Amino acid sequence: MNKFEPQDRGSADTRALPDADARELSAAVLQLGDAPPLAPQQPLSQREVRTILMSLMLTMFLAALDQTIVATALPTIGHQFRDAANLSWIITAYLLASTAVAPVFGTLSDIYGRKAMIILSLSLFIAGSVMCALAPSMTVLILARGLQGLGGGGIMPLVQTVISDVVTPRERGQYQAYFSGVWVAAGIGGPILGGVFAEHLHWSMIFWINVPLALLGLGLLLPRMGRIPVFHRLRKVDWLGGILLMAAAVIFTLLLTWGGTRLSWLSPAALAMAGATVMLALAFVWHALRTDEPFLPLALLGGRVVPFGILAGGCSVGAIVGLTVHLPIYYLAVYHLSASEAGLALIPLVAVSVLGSWAAGRVMATLPHYKAVAMLGTGLAASTGLVMTFMTPMPLWLLLTVLSVFAFGLGTTFPVSVVSIQNAVARPQVGTVTGAMNFFRALMASFSVAAMTMILLTALGVGVAAHAEPTDAFHHVSPEAMVAGFRYVFGAAATLLTVSFLCMVLMEERPLTGPQEPAMDLAE
Repeated sequence: MNKFEPQDRGSADTRALPDADARELSAAVLQLGDAPPLAPQQPLSQREVRTILMSLMLTMFLAALDQTIVATALPTIGHQFRDAANLSWIITAYLLASTAVAPVFGTLSDIYGRKAMIILSLSLFIAGSVMCALAPSMTVLILARGLQGLGGGGIMPLVQTVISDVVTPRERGQYQAYFSGVWVAAGIGGPILGGVFAEHLHWSMIFWINVPLALLGLGLLLPRMGRIPVFHRLRKVDWLGGILLMAAAVIFTLLLTWGGTRLSWLSPAALAMAGATVMLALAFVWHALRTDEPFLPLALLGGRVVPFGILAGGCSVGAIVGLTVHLPIYYLAVYHLSASEAGLALIPLVAVSVLGSWAAGRVMATLPHYKAVAMLGTGLAASTGLVMTFMTPMPLWLLLTVLSVFAFGLGTTFPVSVVSIQNAVARPQVGTVTGAMNFFRALMASFSVAAMTMILLTALGVGVAAHAEPTDAFHHVSPEAMVAGFRYVFGAAATLLTVSFLCMVLMEERPLTGPQEPAMDLAE
């Protein structure tokens, strides 16, 4: 019988563990001679919390930066190694590794603790960065990027989990806005830094810069980790379940990355990959149902909070990532912007979403009915998505305005979904559910990009040759045809936000514990 039961209706932060689990937790901790106390002797000061949060934001910035900083340096790297055919693997290797290990680090942090996993993830990230900088060949560079992705993929769920240990649920929403801002800064600054390093210094600097920054983050964080409350529960690790889940994730992500571009969706290779994904997923479910301590308890994903919160956040991530990837094509073809101008035109979409996250976080810190802001936001985003669908084309200034409204509404989803999910489970399971949430968001981002690409290619009647990049197929498409095709892309984004809205409506709103005043300003 599975030990993990579905969530009950109370806030997890105010519930006591069952007696049996409490005895097990105590016994496990007592077995560790150097284990820290289950809670700090004194509450963390605002200065300590601020230092912890700043170090977490720095580590998250590194993980986010390495997803974008490489892009503008790829031509230089390809020229040095005289291997342009495998350049895409530099990005794909990082994406595959980081997606696959997100639930692994989350679960292991619930077993071995946050400190050990943070040290492991940053150590892997630093080792991968050094190997990338010193890589003598394209093959070594790709393998090193995979190692770097193993570390980077653990950072996001670990950061969000540590935040749950440090601040109360009511306060957490505000900090999610800070983290959204970090991702925006990395998304905008990464390509610029990568281009500067590759052009004026050396492309290896995009990896060397990670080393001192990661060491700085560790130096700020580790001395204070002993003061962070301990909620992990030592137990047996279900390695088989973890391997099955990671294998399914890797194959599925490759299918989404190559399907419709390098591979025809109906090709034998694509069908084989789809079949392998299904078989591995079914094997994981079968194993989880028959194991007392599954790697990812399926009951944890049930109830009236977690599945709706995960789907709402995943659909919002998918919509913004999908549009971010495809809108430059639209700007180039319809408005005849340059590549740099098209990049600048993306700022309203990615930056304004931070304002939505900030607004939702403030509401969560002050009002009891916090879900209302996400319902209004996702409803607004879905409505503006329909406006873009039926009113395209429109003047560029109007499109950017509508996209800003769309992004603001979409941004309200992120803090509400994250905090609601963490608030719905017991403390020793927060890392596991946070890792699962980030895992699903990464898959939804890949799925949305693949789906929007397929939708656009189908609408335009454009074929993509094997081993070609999808953008190559749009070079000779007329502006009129691109407008017609993008009506379907905007419609897909509106559909995703409609699903997100419905999930927010259906998700149970549970009480949040914590002070009524807003979270402290990090600049204080």
